[in-house]
Amino acid sequence: MDWMLTDLASSVPYVRHVIALSADGLCIGQANTEADTADAIAAACSGVQSLSKAIAQKFPHGDGSMNMVGIEVDGGYFCLMAAGPGAYLAVLADDGVDALLLGDRMRVLVHRIGQHIASPPRDDIGQAM
Repeated sequence: MDWMLTDLASSVPYVRHVIALSADGLCIGQANTEADTADAIAAACSGVQSLSKAIAQKFPHGDGSMNMVGIEVDGGYFCLMAAGPGAYLAVLADDGVDALLLGDRMRVLVHRIGQHIASPPRDDIGQAM
């Protein structure tokens, strides 16, 4: 999957990091990103998607799911998109990024790989210890 993430990173100028992650914050794929950085971003994204779902549940006509979150910060942008059951795609990009192009390429990538990066909840965590 990393090559598809790399394709996103190389096809949109100013993209800094591309990460696929599970809902509980485990990195399951990355491009342009050191392993430690990818793990830290994935962990933070878990909190963002959890908060987003809590807010989404306040909309009476929705299903309570989070589709996409965008955050503009000093120096760039952060985008987090649902990418399949229990899986997400996160991108960090510098100021000069074309946000419309980035959103479009993220949607195309999610459509292409969404069913392949599903990350169902792990029910047997306690048994492994």
